[in-house]
Amino acid sequence: MRDRNRRLVVDELRRAGLVSRAELARRTGLSRSTVSTLVADLQAQGLVAEREVDGAGPQGGRPPVLLSLERAAGVALGIDFGKRHVRVIVSDLAHTVLADLERPMETEQSAQEGFDAAARLSMQALREAGVEQTDIIGAGMGVPGPIDVASGEVGSSAILPGWVGVRPEQDVSRQLGIPVKAENDANLGALAELTWGAGRGTADFVYIKVSSGIGGGLVLNGQLYTGSGGIAGELGHSMVDEHGPVCRCGNRGCLETVASTRQILELLRPARGSDLTIEEVIAHAREGDRASRRVIGDAGRAIGVVVAQVCNVLNPAKVIVGGDLSAAGDVLLDPLRDEVTRHAVPAAGGNVEIVPGVLGRRAEVLGAAALVLRDVDAFALHPPRDVQQQAG
Repeated sequence: MRDRNRRLVVDELRRAGLVSRAELARRTGLSRSTVSTLVADLQAQGLVAEREVDGAGPQGGRPPVLLSLERAAGVALGIDFGKRHVRVIVSDLAHTVLADLERPMETEQSAQEGFDAAARLSMQALREAGVEQTDIIGAGMGVPGPIDVASGEVGSSAILPGWVGVRPEQDVSRQLGIPVKAENDANLGALAELTWGAGRGTADFVYIKVSSGIGGGLVLNGQLYTGSGGIAGELGHSMVDEHGPVCRCGNRGCLETVASTRQILELLRPARGSDLTIEEVIAHAREGDRASRRVIGDAGRAIGVVVAQVCNVLNPAKVIVGGDLSAAGDVLLDPLRDEVTRHAVPAAGGNVEIVPGVLGRRAEVLGAAALVLRDVDAFALHPPRDVQQQAG
């Protein structure tokens, strides 16, 4: 019971940033005496600090004393691997981003070369944030492919073929000397939107990442749902055309083969040039270019057919669309909404809110940090240095 109450207090401090003892008791449902005892323990361990805010308190009295998680309590590291980049952030336990760095990565690089690049970038980010490696309580890591729950291996449908069968948690944990948790990048996008973005306060939603691949993350009853084997949310491999092209997963006619940014570029490059980028396609669409609007709209319609089936099964309150193509806004979302309305049962399709994500290209790396931040109470039982030494 004490550990549960501690979790409630730490979680609320993380969400609120600054909060009084009385407000903490109200939000957690604990008695003031219980909150005071738990806060005192956390202060003794250097995990919580008192801060006076500017201005007088009620009836002109002393300025209120508020509580916050202490920077000295440690920091979380978020690492995101994309098809052509690696990105690292450092966040304190109050969800303040202290450093955010990115570097390009060659598609042909091996997994080990990617891990080496991430380690170097992590050290640079720590220096920029002004914290030590021993301050890290853990790292979350996003990988562009499913992670098998039992083995920890990257699955066969990964965007980066050279990563299939790799166990990123073990390799990166060994390299950095800290605990590491790896997760599919679309799941991390969902977790980031739940923690910071368009999913805040929404218990049930579906996140769709539309980039060079298409992935999905499911949040059910306020928790990330990955299924028994970690594969839940692979919407990009839903079949939309049984006679369609062969997908990288080995099946035919997957959603990814008709609606990914890779497919959009393949359709437009013969007429627009081999160096055309998806950012240029989106810009052209916003300027009214018919071809760009057509291919993006077709992608939205294909995604909408799959989303309609998901709505029938899960009945989410929201569908949040992220990834590179989400920058197209209503050029993508309006056709998607039309297909959901058309194909989903009215009670599901008529009530679901379909919105763009608000975190853009930072979604996955923020979600990687959130893997650690949402389990911060597990680390709060030990100072960060102890965690570091145990991991090493």
